[in-house]
Formats: sequence, structure tokens, C-alpha cells
Amino acid sequence: MATDTLKSTTGAGGATGGLRRLLLDNGALTALIVLVIALSALSGDFLTTDNLLNVGVQAAVTAVLAFGVTFVIVSAGIDLSVGSVAALSATVLAWSATSHGVPVVLAVVLSVATGIVAGLVNGFLIAYGKLPPFIATLAMLSVARGLSLVISEGSPIPFPGSVSHLGDTLGGWLPVPVLVMVVMGLLAAFVLGRTYIGRSMYAIGGNEEAARLSGLRVKKQKLAIYAFSGLFAAVAGIVLAARLSSAQPQAADGYELDAIAAVVIGGASLAGGTGKASGTLIGALILAVLRNGLNLLNVSAFWQQVVIGVVIALAVLLDTLRRKAGATPLAAGTGGNRTKQAGTYALAAVVTVALVGATSFLHNGGSASAAPKMGLSLSTLNNPFFVQIRSGAQAEAKKLGVDLTVTDAQNDASQQANQLQNFTSSSLGAIIVNPVDSDAASNSVKAADKAKIPVIAVDRGVNKAKVDALVASDNVKGGELAARTIGEKLGGKGKIVILQGQAGTSAARERAAGFAAGLKAYPGIQVVAQQPADFDRTKGLDVMSNLLQAHPDVQGVIAANDEMALGAIKALGSKAGKSVQVVGFDGTPDGLKAVEGGTLYASVAQQPSQLGRIAVDNALRALQGKKVEETVKVPVKVVTKQNVAGFSG
Repeated sequence: MATDTLKSTTGAGGATGGLRRLLLDNGALTALIVLVIALSALSGDFLTTDNLLNVGVQAAVTAVLAFGVTFVIVSAGIDLSVGSVAALSATVLAWSATSHGVPVVLAVVLSVATGIVAGLVNGFLIAYGKLPPFIATLAMLSVARGLSLVISEGSPIPFPGSVSHLGDTLGGWLPVPVLVMVVMGLLAAFVLGRTYIGRSMYAIGGNEEAARLSGLRVKKQKLAIYAFSGLFAAVAGIVLAARLSSAQPQAADGYELDAIAAVVIGGASLAGGTGKASGTLIGALILAVLRNGLNLLNVSAFWQQVVIGVVIALAVLLDTLRRKAGATPLAAGTGGNRTKQAGTYALAAVVTVALVGATSFLHNGGSASAAPKMGLSLSTLNNPFFVQIRSGAQAEAKKLGVDLTVTDAQNDASQQANQLQNFTSSSLGAIIVNPVDSDAASNSVKAADKAKIPVIAVDRGVNKAKVDALVASDNVKGGELAARTIGEKLGGKGKIVILQGQAGTSAARERAAGFAAGLKAYPGIQVVAQQPADFDRTKGLDVMSNLLQAHPDVQGVIAANDEMALGAIKALGSKAGKSVQVVGFDGTPDGLKAVEGGTLYASVAQQPSQLGRIAVDNALRALQGKKVEETVKVPVKVVTKQNVAGFSG
């Protein structure tokens, strides 16, 4: 109908009317245009060719996942497992090709087959097992993530070099992930609009019982629908792993929510029966544009989540109002319809003003500033240690007159890759990175090096890439000190457990090596269990609670950081500091309070504020062309109740 209207209308008025109708029929497209205009006005770095290609790369994985989810949502289902299936598929590819010598082509086939099988299991449980889609796919989310961890043993697996080219560019400018996104989008559009299974999806989503009575084999169709979702998830996982040059067992965690959000923002209804591949693509681009723009504008990492949530809600509200305007009966007259259209335009204006106003208010730095610009990407700000690194870095930046942008990767290696890519494409003079994963950060650091941007690693190193300097504590020495401390406290004999850090990080590996080296001097110390708790207090509590069931007579705990140690203390209850001695690592404020209170026997204290300060100082020296040391070791010391009062941190 829109095409006929455009053909029958000529002149400038016809073009204007066609554009107006296009925007009214595509609320998500209107929201995307509003975002692009607003962010272009706020940041001179946004509307550049390099940055727009960055946005495309960053949208690619979410978009491919979302195309598969579109099939499910159109048919009135839901798939919460796509993120975990993506991680499992990539892990299968890397494990088979790298660890077991399977030919790469066959490994790729196995990876894609893994995604399809996971989808078929979902479809079988839903169609024949009568499980609600939410429950069936939630179960698959857990199963697929668990299998990924089992196969990889919790550590990243290097990706085959030939497949890693999927993360490269063609002709030096066209990113392969963008090309994959376009191809998979065209495939999704073809399936939805030109095939029998696509028409079946709309029929099932519109009214499943009517579809069944019309002769559709609904159960078999659902098997195919969820198999498609698994196929697209596998492709997304391969592209993501290629970007990171490694298969991460924890990759794509939470991406299922982004995929569902992209589909809904794009105009699909969770009730089923509506949805388009083009709308899903626009939804994925909206999410990518938001994250990219907020990074460039130096909006607080905490506020970014708030802004993204609000804009998603406004985009869907705008689309809902547009739908109501389009559904107005002709009998109601053109006045009512015009009123609703005016309301749509008004809401778009409100979104624009709100976004510009809120982002300007939250914008921490002036883009016109002549101060040297730097970016700091932290692995997480959900940990006091890294919050202290940020505080030290910000204080030093203020002292030196540096404009510092800080981002939070939320322990997601792919999100950190996006942030580093944003830093590289903008006008930053230097980059400081605290890697989520030492291997996964390599491609992003190589890109920054190619762009002649100095890179300083802080707390954790970057593997397979050159950084100008590594500013870190001596983790191996600290691990040895922790082992020696627990060994001496227990008199050289007893049973202990070790809570390990996040697999794949240099800090976790080095501290573990230090623990092992230090314990060699105490053959009477028996390590009854070693389990990862990912540097997280809650996981430390859970893991320690579980270990106590099997080892109630444990006498000591070494934790790779204070957060896990504090979780272990909570699990130990009255035993902590009495029958069980706990040694942590980091010297965080909460850790030092526990040392003072006697529940934490000791902490191998780092100086995180110093790490941040020294990293900024070295980044500025590198930016100015001055010589910097390749490795800067910040000393550590053991803090006990006897010396905690005089420890400055």
C-alpha cells in the first residue's frame, strides 16, 4: 500500500509524504534516526566512517542472534538459550580444531550442528514435551553454558587462525562481521517472507489452534523454528569468538536479553504474529548506537545502563503509539488519525529533547577540551578493587590535566572489545586497559597499536599483543606470600581449599602459580579442593558452602582476592578466624576491616589506587613520546591484625 501511495504521488510533497509515512510505519527507524542525530550533535567523533563501521561490528553478533530469535517470537515463543548456545558452538569449534586436530571445515560443521541440535532439543521439549518455551529454553541456557565450561575446563581456547579471519576486514575497510550480519539478515528476511515455513511462523503466532485446524503440522514446524534459532546462534558464536581470537566459555552471557530487546524494539510483538528481519536489524543497531555513543560521550558506566533501559522503553512506546495510529478505523474520521500521528511526532520530539538533555547532563567531559584524552576500560566496576583503580586513575588524571573516559566491561570480553574499538576510532591519545581476558583483548590492542595509539595494561597483561607498559602487582610473589602465610599459621600441616580467580586472566594464573610455588615448602599442607569463584563475593560464598559439605574438616582457605575470601568467611560463619584461617589477596577496604575484626587472618595487599595512578602517568609519558618501562611492578605486602592499623593501602 505504501508503494502504491508513493507511485501515485509526485513532486516534493509526494516525497515528503512518503518519508512521513515511512517513519510512521517504522517507529524503530524513527527512534534510530533520532539517536543518530542527537549523538552526532553531542560528539564530533560519532558520525565518522570508522565509527559507523564500529557500530556495525558491535551490532553484528546481537543482530545475528536476534534474527534467529525473530523466528521464535513471530511464532509466539521465546528462546532464552541463544547466548549459551552461541558460547557452546564456538567452544566446540575451538576444542575440536585446536585441541583434537579436527579439520577446520569439519569443526565448523560440528559447531553449526551443535547449535541446530540444541534448537531441536528446545523444539522437541516445547512441541512434544509440552513444556512452556520459557522453561525449556531456560533449561537449555543452563545446560549449554555448563557443557561449554566442561569442554573448555573453564579456560578460553584459542580459535583456529583460518576462522579468526571472520573478525577481520575485507579490503582493509569492510568488517567481515558486518558482511555476515547482512547475509544472515537477508536469509532471515527470505525465510520469513518467501518460504512456507516463514508463513507458518506467522500463522502459528497469530493463532496456533487455527493454524493446526488449517492443516499446518504445528509440532514439526516448531522443531524447525527452534532449529533455525539454534543455527543463527551458532553463527553468532563463531563470529564473536573470531573477534576475540578465542572461544570463551562465558561468552555471550546475557546476550539473549539483548536479542529479545532488539526484536521487540524492531516492532515484533511478544504475543506473536508480527515481526520483520529489517525491524530486528534496526533494533540491534539502536542498542549498538546507544552503547557506542555513550562511550564516546564519557557517560558514567553506571548511568549507561539506566539510559539504555529508558531509551528502549521509549522506543517501544513510540512504536506502540504508531501502531495505534495505524489501527484507527476510517469511520472515526481523519481528525482522530491526525491527532494520533501528531502524538507520534510529539513523542519523537520528547525522546529527542530527553535524550539530548539527559546525555548532556551526564556527559563528564567536554569534547572541545584541549586536554590530552585517554580511555580506561576496566574489566568490572562491581568489585571494590577495580573501583579503587578507577579512583586513583581519575585523581591522577585531574592532577595532570588529562580528560579521562572510564568504561565498565562488566566482565564481558566482547563488550570490552567494543569499548576498546570505540576508543581507537575516536580522538583519544592513549588507552589504558584492564583486560577481562588476557587473550581476548589481543585483537583490540593490535588495532590500537596499528592506529599508533599507546596502550597501557593495568593489573592484568595482554597476551599475543604488544603494550607500551604493564602496570601490575607482583602476583606470583603475592601468591607465594599468601601460601607462606597460611602454611606458617597452620604449623606446616592441615587441609586447605583454594578459591581461584576468573579463568583466563593473567592475575588468576599468576596468583595460582604463586600459591603452588609457596606451598611446596609445606609438604604437610594438603590442598583438598581448588575451585573457581571468579573473583566474586557471592560466588565465593556459594563455592565455599558447597566445599564445606565435602570437606567439613578444612582448616584453611586461600582466596585469589578479598571478595572471594569475604564470601568464604560468610560461609564459614563462626569458624572463620578460629578453627579455619582465611587468607585473601588485594587489601581492599572491606578486606582490611575483616583483618582488623579477626575473621580474615591476612590479606596480601596491593595498592589499587597506585596502580591507577601509575597507569595514567605512564600513559601520558607514552603519549608525549617519552620512554616508559615495559613492566612496572607495584609492591605487595602481607597485612595481618598486627600491622593493619598502620597500613595506608
